[in-house]
Amino acid sequence: MHTLKKRTTVLLMGIGLGLTMACKDGENTVKENSEEISTQATVSQEIEAAIDLPGHMVEGEKVYTQHCLLCHQSNGAGVPGLNPPLKGTEYVVGDKDRLLEIVLYGSNVGLLVNGSVYSNAMPAFKMLGDEDIANVTSYIRNSFGNAADPITADEVVAIRSKIKE
Repeated sequence: MHTLKKRTTVLLMGIGLGLTMACKDGENTVKENSEEISTQATVSQEIEAAIDLPGHMVEGEKVYTQHCLLCHQSNGAGVPGLNPPLKGTEYVVGDKDRLLEIVLYGSNVGLLVNGSVYSNAMPAFKMLGDEDIANVTSYIRNSFGNAADPITADEVVAIRSKIKE
């Protein structure tokens, strides 16, 4: 699980399971107890991983949820025929400048992603601050199964200054 939201869901499910197990009036068997311990260990690992998330991932997820989730979905899969997926695509994990240009200035041309063309216009998000753009692009480059270098606010500034409006 790569997102804080998923980790929170797992945590809450683990707590609910623990409460359910505790309310069985002593009917727990050894097997149920070992399952509970296993679930608690998994939840503890998830909490540790969530705590260790870099700040740009936490902040990037917030920006993603507010501005990107509707079109690109919570799992980064996009909407077939409309909005491209963000997982496993060169537009996300490849050239940083190309990704930043799309996020900052939008796109209204057909993008070929994983063999499919996506022509739904993407709005520009140049109104977001440099840190927000860096965080959200770093987030998508390292979520949904992606693993790529994060993007810095300085890299966002460089693209803004390179492309004069």
